[in-house]
Amino acid sequence: MKKIWGLVLAIVLIGATAGLAQEERAVPDARQIQEMLGDFEAYARREMTAWHIPGMAVAIVQNDAVVFAKGFGVKEEGRSDPVTSQTVFQIGSTTKAFTAALVAMLVDEGKAEWKDRVIDHVPDFRMYDPWVTREFMIEDLLAQHSGLPAYSGDAQAFFGFDRKHIKKSLAFIKPVSSFRSEFAYVNHLFLVAAEVVENATGRSWEESIRERIFLPLKMLHSSYDRHGLMEGEDVATGHNTQGGRVTPVPKDLNWPYMYGPAGGINSNVMDMTQWLRLHLNDGLVDGVRLVSEENMNFMHSPKTIARYDAKKERGAYYCQSWIFVDDRPYPYVWHNGGTTGYHSMVAFWPGPKIGMVVLTNEASNQLAEALPQYFADLYFGNPKKDHSREAMDAFNQARAEAAAKVPGRPAEVSPAQALHRYAGVYRNAVYEDVTVTAENGSLTVLLGPARFALSLAHWDRDVFVYSVPLFGDDSEGFVRFAQAADGSITQMTIDLLEDDGCGVFERDDAS
Repeated sequence: MKKIWGLVLAIVLIGATAGLAQEERAVPDARQIQEMLGDFEAYARREMTAWHIPGMAVAIVQNDAVVFAKGFGVKEEGRSDPVTSQTVFQIGSTTKAFTAALVAMLVDEGKAEWKDRVIDHVPDFRMYDPWVTREFMIEDLLAQHSGLPAYSGDAQAFFGFDRKHIKKSLAFIKPVSSFRSEFAYVNHLFLVAAEVVENATGRSWEESIRERIFLPLKMLHSSYDRHGLMEGEDVATGHNTQGGRVTPVPKDLNWPYMYGPAGGINSNVMDMTQWLRLHLNDGLVDGVRLVSEENMNFMHSPKTIARYDAKKERGAYYCQSWIFVDDRPYPYVWHNGGTTGYHSMVAFWPGPKIGMVVLTNEASNQLAEALPQYFADLYFGNPKKDHSREAMDAFNQARAEAAAKVPGRPAEVSPAQALHRYAGVYRNAVYEDVTVTAENGSLTVLLGPARFALSLAHWDRDVFVYSVPLFGDDSEGFVRFAQAADGSITQMTIDLLEDDGCGVFERDDAS
């Protein structure tokens, strides 16, 4: 699952530097806008089918006015209830910019500075390296250059760990690059940014989001917990692909809300147009200023190089919870988001003051990223380009390459040991105690307070395979046990967790 998220980001960064027209064009008149919107809507409908997306909503803002807002498809596969512009979706990691805005408000009020040390606001904050702990600034929390592995520790929320534990785990995750040297996308540091806000205001992150953003912007259909998704009257059901079929995902999953400051908001496109207006107007909506122009600009300004092409003199950079693309004739700013069953995109062009929000109820599509680029070509008078097809080709190629790297099962399979010899308690500092049970002729790995279960099937010798249907297709992985010289099992590695350096577990000698 996290590999799919990383793929989305990579494809957009590659596509984003394809380039717009080199010269500024005249602003389209009303007739031209309507023609563009007709073209855009037809493209969106066609490509939604190509990506097997059950439902989607799109809204476009131009010069502080909503010029397009429409729902497409259905809220749940196999049912007829249509998506409208009022239908609520999870917005995933586009939530991060809301957390950054709360920090910007603190800076405006003199309660914090972007370059303040985190430990001065969150005294128990710890990274693996004491020097990094000491030097980590508030702006570093939101800039994706921590030196930690991409997506490190993400699975903790799935396994039932709370925000306090996730923050504590930062001290045990080893860096893979120097601090501030490379782009690597993580979620856990946004929990620390939220704690900066909470300690400065005495209000929870949820309370601050509601009181300081939702209410002033009249985002009355937006929420930040699973109850908002489960109990809403006009809510889309999330989907992913399981066994080659688009399959509904339960709405009661709590993990996005445990990671709330990084990805836990539910909203609809009409509410999100208010959010777009705030950014297009440099912090001002309907005469009310929420964030200073200076700090809006700070949030939208590059902090970390994500991709740069010297020949084209163009790059993509992570800012403060946004990505800035140095394109022509206008740069644009965006962020996407994904959860187990939803995928979203928010993009805007500050110069010509246009923006788009795309919310979908299918997890793995990249149409959400392609639609803003397609509309930009129309708006700026560029030659038409099938961004959706390019994204799909790249996505399929990446999946094929990943599948080709999966080792084939040996022609002659070596037997496993007696299953009870693998059973026991294994431990590491991030995920703590993990239990392996041997019951009814099979092994099960139980992770975290939620006792999240990985059911194992034998692969070869001390290697077992699992899949997590909830995460969709391509969620298969391996669990490897290591033997001591006397044949006893001493260690277990779960590759789902080892991608970020947290997957090796030592066996408890007492088990």
